[in-house]
Amino acid sequence: MKEENFEIAVPEVFDLELTLDCGQAFRWKKDADGRMCGVVNGRVYKLMQKDGRLICNCTQAEFNSVLRPYLDFDRDYKTLTDTFSRDEYLKRAVNEFSGIRILRQQPWETLCSFIISQNNNIPRIKGIIERLCRTFGEEIDEGFFSFPGAERLKGLGAEDLAPLRAGFRAKYIIDAAQKVSGGEVDFEKIEASPIETGREELIKIKGVGKKVAECTLLYGFGKLQAFPTDVWVKRVVGEMYPNGLPDCIDGYDGIAQQYLFHWRRNGKEFM
Repeated sequence: MKEENFEIAVPEVFDLELTLDCGQAFRWKKDADGRMCGVVNGRVYKLMQKDGRLICNCTQAEFNSVLRPYLDFDRDYKTLTDTFSRDEYLKRAVNEFSGIRILRQQPWETLCSFIISQNNNIPRIKGIIERLCRTFGEEIDEGFFSFPGAERLKGLGAEDLAPLRAGFRAKYIIDAAQKVSGGEVDFEKIEASPIETGREELIKIKGVGKKVAECTLLYGFGKLQAFPTDVWVKRVVGEMYPNGLPDCIDGYDGIAQQYLFHWRRNGKEFM
């Protein structure tokens, strides 16, 4: 069957590869044709940005229903990044890595991914997630697997997850699956409530502290005021913002954080 192809002009501030590979998602990879390939909502998407256009292996209707919100395509990042640039440090990060957008991922996959990310590096995170999907997900295309849901994982023991080589994180994944599938952690409630409620809900899960909760709220629930703080961001905040974050990011803390994180993770220095 012939593959569908839909093209659309990209917004002024948009970089596909930078967005998909800046540490907020872990299942995208480039194929031999230069397309970024990954699974969203149980479907394999192959995307390429070329000559100001985004080329997608789907129909316009599917782009609008799935990829448009996933890529945060309609948000005015030009105005946001211009506002961020009132701060001297953010201006440098935005100029260097212009085009980063915050992905709106599935909450369960996001939660599991950032549980796995604890005390870990990105290649190892990607490897564990790949093994999780291959072992417990369903093959949806050659070499691509669905992300296993909470119902699939809730009855497993840590020994069942041993082949993933996730270490201490295995028991946290299982606890998360049990609490999400059983309704103790309510995703619908988190979605509809202020961010403080989401923080309270997510830390009910063993092994989920402030950083994992903030990542889940930002990347999985679109709570843009969430501000994940890992070792890189702690350094930036400690060195550049000892008296608090700049007012220009108010309400969009998570977007600013992604620029600062990617800047420092790539070895850049503000001093």
